This record gives sequence, structure tokens and C-alpha cells, in this order.
Amino acid sequence: MAAADTPSATLRRRDLCSRGIRLARKMRSDVTDLLDIYVERQGLDASASVAVVEGVPAAAAERWSEQTGTQRLLDNLAAYRAFRVLLAQMLEEQQEQLGNTDTTLGRALAAVLLQVSAFTYHLEELLQLESHGPPSEEGVGPPARPPLSLFEQKLRGLGVLRELAQWAVRSVWDLRQLAKPNPGSGSAPSLAESQ
Repeated sequence: MAAADTPSATLRRRDLCSRGIRLARKMRSDVTDLLDIYVERQGLDASASVAVVEGVPAAAAERWSEQTGTQRLLDNLAAYRAFRVLLAQMLEEQQEQLGNTDTTLGRALAAVLLQVSAFTYHLEELLQLESHGPPSEEGVGPPARPPLSLFEQKLRGLGVLRELAQWAVRSVWDLRQLAKPNPGSGSAPSLAESQ
């Protein structure tokens, strides 16, 4: 019996999935609040159309139901690692633009960045539990590109926050799927088994 199949590992996986779902829901709520603050403080229209943000996998996935548990975790991990870099850039840009004059936006960005970092660690812990150590972070983040104008930075930030909100929803779905018991077995499927 593999370590990921033991009753204690099954309970640990369920606990991690439950905690992850709570983290993702809280993050979604906070990102929604941050979006409102961001749009207001940056002087943007909430319905503004934003191009796809480079470096962030789209939350929508073709054949989502056919993905393995490991693939779901790896997709989530790649996205949240990218968000960690993008949010840090946004926070730095915001501080350069406004200094300490807009502490509400700065604190909200920093709080969401902290949640993204915690959730990233949580995903790595789930992968470790399944004997699939997380992949290295080499090359993580958006590709280098020419400097953006202030308006382009604002639009990119809006796109990052919108996509992060979508990822928080997808993460809840993915973790629910991982926590589901196998029919007839009474335990959650091992991610190793689902490959």
C-alpha cells in the first residue's frame, strides 16, 4: 500500500482539501473587495475590457473533468506562482505611483499577495503528500517585456485581479474534486492513482 493510500494520508488529504477550499473562498471574497477598491482608486471603468494577461494560465480549462488530480494541482500551482510575481509587481508599481498616500489599496494588495503565497504553499503541501514534490520555480512568472505606460499597468492589474478571482473559484472546484471519495471505497482517490 502506497503512503498516499494509508488511512492517515487520506484523512490528511481531506483536511488539506477542506482547508484549501476555505482559503480559496476567503481569497475570492478579498479579491472581489480588492477589485472594487482597485477600480475606484485607479480611475478605471469596472466593465473595461482587458486583454489576456501574459504569464497566467487561464482558469477556464478544456476538458476540465478529464484532468487528473495531479494535473489540477500542478495547474493551480503554476497559476498561483505566477500571481505571486504579478501581485508583487503590482504592489511595487502602486507604491512607486502613489507612495504612501493610498494605504488602503497598498494594504489590500499586500493582504491578497500574502493569501496567494499561503495558498501556493498549501498546494505544494498537497503535492508533497501525494509523493509528487512540487516542480521547481525556475522560469516562474510573466515573460520580460517592454515597460508599460501607467494606463497599461492599470489595465494589466485589473486583468490580473479578475483572473485571480476566477482561479479562486476554479481552485474550490479542483479541491472539491480531489476530496471526493472513490465510489464504493469510502476514501478519496489518490492523486497517484488518477494519473
